[in-house]
Amino acid sequence: MSDENNITEIEPIVVGADDAPIEEVAPIVVATDTPTEAEADSAGDVSSPDALPPLSGSTTAAQRKDELENAVASNNIPQLVQILLTYAIEQGASDIHIEPMQNTIRVRYRVDGVLHRVIEYPRNLNPGVVARIKIVSNLKIDEQRLPQDGRTQLTTDEGREMDVRVSTLPTINGEKVCMRLQDKSRDIPNFDELGITGRNREVISRAIDAPNGIFLVTGPTGSGKTTTLYSALSILNQISDNIMTCEDPVEYQMDGLNQSQMRPEINFDFASGLRTALRQDPDIIMVGEIRDLETVEIAIRAALTGHLVLSTVHTNSSSETITRLIDMGAKPFLISSAVRAILAQRLVRKVCEHCREEIDAEPKLLENVKKDIANYVPASEREKNTIAKMQFYRGKGCEYCNGTGYKGRIGIYEALEITQEIQRLIVKERPANEIEDTALKEGLVKLRTDGILKALEGITTLEEVYEIVGR
Repeated sequence: MSDENNITEIEPIVVGADDAPIEEVAPIVVATDTPTEAEADSAGDVSSPDALPPLSGSTTAAQRKDELENAVASNNIPQLVQILLTYAIEQGASDIHIEPMQNTIRVRYRVDGVLHRVIEYPRNLNPGVVARIKIVSNLKIDEQRLPQDGRTQLTTDEGREMDVRVSTLPTINGEKVCMRLQDKSRDIPNFDELGITGRNREVISRAIDAPNGIFLVTGPTGSGKTTTLYSALSILNQISDNIMTCEDPVEYQMDGLNQSQMRPEINFDFASGLRTALRQDPDIIMVGEIRDLETVEIAIRAALTGHLVLSTVHTNSSSETITRLIDMGAKPFLISSAVRAILAQRLVRKVCEHCREEIDAEPKLLENVKKDIANYVPASEREKNTIAKMQFYRGKGCEYCNGTGYKGRIGIYEALEITQEIQRLIVKERPANEIEDTALKEGLVKLRTDGILKALEGITTLEEVYEIVGR
């Protein structure tokens, strides 16, 4: 999704009002020369104050454009960084990319998974901008040869607490900065809000209701795996259970949980954290990620000794997760005994509710759809009627969605339940495609199928589903 061909222009929203009309504002491009890095001394004072002041949320997008232009024109580095952060939060961005090009510096925001170009400013400002970001995130200002990772926190004037993870990377044109924004004050969505419904929900519910075993969530980085685990933990969070988490980083803070931040630099990693958690009389343990044999072996041991373990793995599908665990070195018969269910997931953009309209799918696309859901058994009469109707939707573009036709994202899911037949195949080390074929006969809803069902319901579009999961 980050390919240059997918970049569109942001048309910023009016700040502080979710339903307010959008002002059309073109990306800001500041005329530049090609100065040298030595001109950084003229980039203004970056060192004071060290902390970021509260972010204002009472300015319109057009005013924000003027503020950015004025900050660049006056070489006001602290103000420029402040406005870039404020504007990103107003746009609902998950990431800010500050990228040195040959003749200019480009800033892009990732909104709903897609990168948008926001501003370009002179190269001579970038050393000051990078230094300012390093100061507030406790990084070494004079280290420009090696990548660095840091973090800072900020608060909007509305009281929203934001965690900002900062990563710097040396490139041939200077240091690139990526800032990931995490709203610490946001509510944890429930299964309905995540889009977990039907058989997928039944499989997950059975897995987390079990007194012991492992529930795994898989998918690429940024697909919402941690959010899904926390949604499950919010259900499990009872006074009668001791819930431990081992995370890097801790993305949500939830009362009732004992949450630990992993610190690999001092050898406090997932394996050692999980081992220590088992000495804390746990009932339920959440591990941020299973990435090596040691961690998976401890997780299996915990599951087989009466604990419920929730974690994530990086694979492409639910059935491939079994193969991945075996490749790590885990014994198949232990996997079959310990794992209860595996949930694969992706995020797709939602059709804008303000400009949604019915459309007829292209004949070739419609043919693909019918083929993909030919063997799917509807979970309800309503779903049966929806499939029979074969009506699809799109957003035609409006002020609310910046003309994109999309607003927000939702998950599509594939929940593999480890039944007795699947256990038998795991023990025999059968390939992932054979496990998937058997699971389909038992009712597995594939990612593509769940996406198509959501497209038929007007939640997303067919183009978005096939873009994310392939045709």
